[in-house]
Amino acid sequence: MTSRLRELIQQLGEAIHESVIESEQIAGVVQDIRKHGFDVLLMLEATIGLNEVSGKNSDAAQSDEGAGDEVGSFTQNDLHFLRSLRISVEGEPDEPPTDVK
Repeated sequence: MTSRLRELIQQLGEAIHESVIESEQIAGVVQDIRKHGFDVLLMLEATIGLNEVSGKNSDAAQSDEGAGDEVGSFTQNDLHFLRSLRISVEGEPDEPPTDVK
């Protein structure tokens, strides 16, 4: 990954962070929770996935990418994400869940 791409991903993370901390709606709900006697610790996790596309055929490349590695209409990235949420997909080979302790 190039340093420019890393920088752009970092900027995206910072933009997401700024959006959350500047949200009046989030601030209002946090304030309401504090009024009920609780302190709030908000931790968000964002996963950023990148798929490289080439020039004119970017739409075709996205639809064809990983065509051999699909289950139904899900790519391997989709399946990995669903597995991380402990959601199984019919037709997907069974994998033992990985518990992180």
